[in-house]
Amino acid sequence: MSFPETKYMGSKQSILPFIVEHLGRLRFGSAMDAFSGSGCVGYAMKSLGKRVVANDFHRFAYHIAKATIENNSTRLSADDLANLLRPNPRARTFVRDTFAGLYFSEKDCEFIDSTYANILEMGSDLKKSLGLAALCRACVKKRPRGIFTFVGNKGRDGRRDLKLSVKQQFIEAVRLFNHAVFSNKQQNVATCLDVFDTSPKGIDLVYIDSPYISPHSDCDYTRRYHFIEGLCSYWEGVQLQQDTVTKKCRSYPTLFRSAQTAGEVFARLFEHFRECILVVSYGSNGIPSREEMVDLLQEFKRKVRVEETSHKYSFGNHHHKVGRNNNNVREFLFIAV
Repeated sequence: MSFPETKYMGSKQSILPFIVEHLGRLRFGSAMDAFSGSGCVGYAMKSLGKRVVANDFHRFAYHIAKATIENNSTRLSADDLANLLRPNPRARTFVRDTFAGLYFSEKDCEFIDSTYANILEMGSDLKKSLGLAALCRACVKKRPRGIFTFVGNKGRDGRRDLKLSVKQQFIEAVRLFNHAVFSNKQQNVATCLDVFDTSPKGIDLVYIDSPYISPHSDCDYTRRYHFIEGLCSYWEGVQLQQDTVTKKCRSYPTLFRSAQTAGEVFARLFEHFRECILVVSYGSNGIPSREEMVDLLQEFKRKVRVEETSHKYSFGNHHHKVGRNNNNVREFLFIAV
């Protein structure tokens, strides 16, 4: 078993050993990954034998978590894959009609439309999530920098990921997600909720890697991943902004995106989970500051300690920011008991 390598903004996969080292020193049997994102930390806690609830309000993150964390045994068989790859005459054409030439070729878009329709016809919810997780990964891997904030051929070079078709990427993704499936003999669950609608009841530890604002980058995950977020519901119930070049979805309102409200929402978050051990991932360039975060945690927990390591983020708001020193930060792990 191994978790598929991730390209998502904010993913902690590169510092997982650091996080797991400190999680391993804590006594807990159940955990919630409250903002599961790429799913790698929740999956790591599952690998530690913990009962895991993985939550994220993004649909694409929910399906990744359902496929890898909730799922203990279901895989896509060779017959399943063959059925997913067949052209579906009943498929709608929204992706081709709306996005052809923006992010993918017309042929790639037709494959996405058909494969989505085939996924919906699968009888198992877990297999549907495996299919959607693989299709989302295929779309992300096909994009320069893995994001959907620009259109056309900008950023395309000779890398293998950009040469492969979405179909080829999908076949590889199915293999990777199948390989990630394992049982830790626990009843793990994936949810797709606003974090304040989750229940801390029965949860010993909550891992928090929430969005946070910094002077150098926003935390608008929907803007970067709007295509796969819309794809997971085939844009039903989604406000598509047709007047934008990127045909993006309307972003979700969140207090985490404002420097004026960030402290307030973190305080509310810590209060919501005050009965649990709190483990918070946070960057040194975040707002509130390290000192302010410690003060907030101390309002609800008796002991707070801070571990840290170096970490380089690969995402800025614009292409010219990639690789800039502003993306080199200290990564903090606040542990509050």
